[in-house]
Amino acid sequence: MDSAARHQLVPILRISFPHEDRLGRGKMELLEHIRETGSISAAGRAMDMSYRRAWLLVSDMNRMFKVPVVESQRGGQRGGGAALTPFGEELLLRFRHMEEAVRTALAGDLAWLEGNRSQAEAVRK
Repeated sequence: MDSAARHQLVPILRISFPHEDRLGRGKMELLEHIRETGSISAAGRAMDMSYRRAWLLVSDMNRMFKVPVVESQRGGQRGGGAALTPFGEELLLRFRHMEEAVRTALAGDLAWLEGNRSQAEAVRK
């Protein structure tokens, strides 16, 4: 990421469900890593988190919906693995679409904020 992109204002989408469940960019990033690596532990390592933490986040997502988001396999020649279900793929796709819709909807307001932001604030980051 270049210096200019690091200093841009960015809206962050987080969906709050009843009973304190949340869905946000961290869980979506974890899903992307699981899709890329085929492994919950490798996905967690890619995000600097423990296997237990990654597994708990996957478990939370699987509990939040009627159908699983991630399915894991035990054993086998490579020691098992994990994959997004068709629902998990759709969830990831729709969440990324929602993020883009938020950025598009707020572009004018973000530009206004940026235009009125203190130069000291912009340089501090």
